[in-house]
Amino acid sequence: MKIIAFVGMPGSGKTEAANVARKLKFPVIRLGDLTDEELKKRGLEINEQNERKVREDLRREFGMDIYAKKASERAGQINAEEMVVLDGVKSFEEFLFLKNKYGKNFIAVCTSASPETRHRRLGQRKIRPLNELECRSRDLSELKNLNEGATIAMADCYILNENLKKPEFRGEIERLLKRMGQQKV
Repeated sequence: MKIIAFVGMPGSGKTEAANVARKLKFPVIRLGDLTDEELKKRGLEINEQNERKVREDLRREFGMDIYAKKASERAGQINAEEMVVLDGVKSFEEFLFLKNKYGKNFIAVCTSASPETRHRRLGQRKIRPLNELECRSRDLSELKNLNEGATIAMADCYILNENLKKPEFRGEIERLLKRMGQQKV
């Protein structure tokens, strides 16, 4: 099984890339579902403050690679011949767990955009919009507390999502996924 993981800072285009994968009929596992499930279990409202607390609590309690371990379990339930897409690998420990488990069959694709562009997108999204202060706070939290910078630095390939219109970005992702889906490892 080949694992393609979209990595990058909030608002860089990971979810949009995962939506392209879904359109192409690739199975997609959203790592953030673990956060959502825990929020529901705790009876907490879905907002940035509660999401951050849960993300950090789960990693503190179960290890920095817990999201990758859970995603790997879910991937194991999918036909082993398929390419599986992960939306939102964050911590470097998650990256290392997946790289060690899948080797050359694990490919990290970083979607990248400037803070200004990402913050504008996060402020305009329909689900969980963030204001500028929340955006900056989340960026710093993910870099400091989730060790996300190393994951971004070690990505296998990068797609700059700065001045692309949505159809152009989707086209870039579609071409990349089709190419990766055809490559034998």
